[in-house]
Amino acid sequence: MLFLLGTFILFCPSWCVFHVPQEVDVGKMCYKCKKYHLGLCYEVMRSCKLKHKQSCAAENIYILSKKGKSMYHYLRLSCMTNCEDINFLSFEKRTELICCKHSNYCNLPVGA
Repeated sequence: MLFLLGTFILFCPSWCVFHVPQEVDVGKMCYKCKKYHLGLCYEVMRSCKLKHKQSCAAENIYILSKKGKSMYHYLRLSCMTNCEDINFLSFEKRTELICCKHSNYCNLPVGA
């Protein structure tokens, strides 16, 4: 029996590909709010369900003063595709993007 299995594997044509199932991190839930500040969503707080290649995202929006200091303005919560932790800087604002998918609703900051 082992001889037949070995022969099959040895002479398996190119169409005979063994697929190893990949663990897909979908089904987790995230908060979704366009403008969140001081523990309140300034619209209806919603949820979104992660799809393939998505993460929960928290975008901290800061306004830059004339002296270049960052002043916190608000937080945007969402589900985001190909999310990466990064900082964006323009002349008037700075955006800090924080991504997570380790647990449900992980995109709400601790203590908020």
